[in-house]
Amino acid sequence: MAAAEPIPVYTQLNDLYGNLGTTINHAARWNTLAEEFEKRFGRKPAYIARAPGRVNLIGEHIDYCLFGVLPAAIERDILIACAPRSGSEPGHVTADNLAIKYTRQTFAPSAKRRDSVASISEQQVHAEEWHLDINTKELRWESYVKAGYYGVLNQYFSSGDALPVPVDLLVTGSVPAGSGLSSSAAMVVASTLAFMAVNGKVSVASGSKSGSNGYKISKGDLVKLAVANEMRVGVNSGGMDQAASVICGPSSALYITFFPALYASPVPLPHGAVFVCANSLVVSDKALSAKRGYNLRVVETLAAARILARRLGIVVASDEKITLRQVVGRLAGEKEGEEMSIEKLEEILVRMDTEVEGLKPQGSTEELGVTLGEMITLSGLDTPTFTDLYLSQFQVEATYFQIYKRAKHVFSEALRVLMFRQVCLDTKQEDVLASLGALMNESQKSCNELYECSCPELNQLTHLAREAGAIGSRLTGAGWGGCTVSLVPESQVDSFIAKVRDTYPPYKGLEGEKLSEVIFATKPSSGACGTFSSNR
Repeated sequence: MAAAEPIPVYTQLNDLYGNLGTTINHAARWNTLAEEFEKRFGRKPAYIARAPGRVNLIGEHIDYCLFGVLPAAIERDILIACAPRSGSEPGHVTADNLAIKYTRQTFAPSAKRRDSVASISEQQVHAEEWHLDINTKELRWESYVKAGYYGVLNQYFSSGDALPVPVDLLVTGSVPAGSGLSSSAAMVVASTLAFMAVNGKVSVASGSKSGSNGYKISKGDLVKLAVANEMRVGVNSGGMDQAASVICGPSSALYITFFPALYASPVPLPHGAVFVCANSLVVSDKALSAKRGYNLRVVETLAAARILARRLGIVVASDEKITLRQVVGRLAGEKEGEEMSIEKLEEILVRMDTEVEGLKPQGSTEELGVTLGEMITLSGLDTPTFTDLYLSQFQVEATYFQIYKRAKHVFSEALRVLMFRQVCLDTKQEDVLASLGALMNESQKSCNELYECSCPELNQLTHLAREAGAIGSRLTGAGWGGCTVSLVPESQVDSFIAKVRDTYPPYKGLEGEKLSEVIFATKPSSGACGTFSSNR
């Protein structure tokens, strides 16, 4: 299993660059970072940690329903150069950033308590031996660096037998912030790996001289630690972003399932497939829009699951928050703690396309929606119980709740993920790219019409992408703004980008680096890795 493999760490950079992709001059970026580190801190970095962003190729808004998704690591990444520093208090950090808008920050952890940190729950993330101040209401760039450090401190320095070394570090990144490509997850993964390495908790790749203590961390272990670390900045992540950033390999996407537990397996992508990410330049303010956007969709899918289960005769406890994936499992006779085969899941999802019609309201209603009162009645719960179970955690605003449309999207999108995966695995299938493109286009149509998480700019951008030669194009990330991802033949990438630049109004006049910041090609890249300096 890919998650059991160790994090690759190299001493020869040539061994590294070949795994990162070819659309970015990785050697130049790594060399620039190392040279700038030496200028600022007076010595070469001992270690450089890398964590890529990710693009979700297909499977939108179904992870929190516990269905599988298909992301891939992208070539754009976060790099953190670091080295231990002598003559400073233990654990003290000086953090610099190559981006001039981010100022130098210094901080140090404080010892807090001596309790065991063998298991970290969401409620306990601030109740450990070591403490770092992170203001989750006003997140800054160094907040994500601190988040990665936090977990390393409490995972490896909880006994009191050893102290963390003082560290200088320098950060650079090429993942556009706020674009839906998981720059925050990449920052936390890179930070976690950097602090582990500089404290001697990581060793180099097989066949090379071992690092301090000869410790090898598995990819799965790093994912778990990074997920827990990201909670420290107020993000309750399901693990998709971190798993993609850590576990992905070159030329492969990652099929990630969440039920009954997090599991990831590589899915090779066909030769000649290049994915182009394009930023709509629309930023969705989740703090202002969540009540009618993301949070509302979570409530609608959960309510749809309970109502559908009731219609299908599936027993659900009054205090149970059943998901649509669990409904499918119980309908198929799936045993607790076990996962049905992909073939069986595909079969039951085809059936759900018919079963979901039972959620369609009778008569003429507002866009197939139901009122809050009607939704509560359909759930079989009384108003106080329903409110406590579904409306106490999320604040939502809606006149009509679209339980039918949301469930129909989830089931069809989950099926598209399985079909996308199978097309990639079937080496004998003809017109592979055309089949994948068609699934991406269907996904965008469903996101727009059924899940209503697209926006006019995303619709325009995907339409222009197809006219410019994309085989398929869809939104990626939560939607309501952010990025699109388009499948483009490798030989047509340059002309495709030029056509989109000339036809999408916000891109007109952009050239060079400014253009590459908003639209860029990427091939699936390898996941998190690092390099030890030869003078370490």
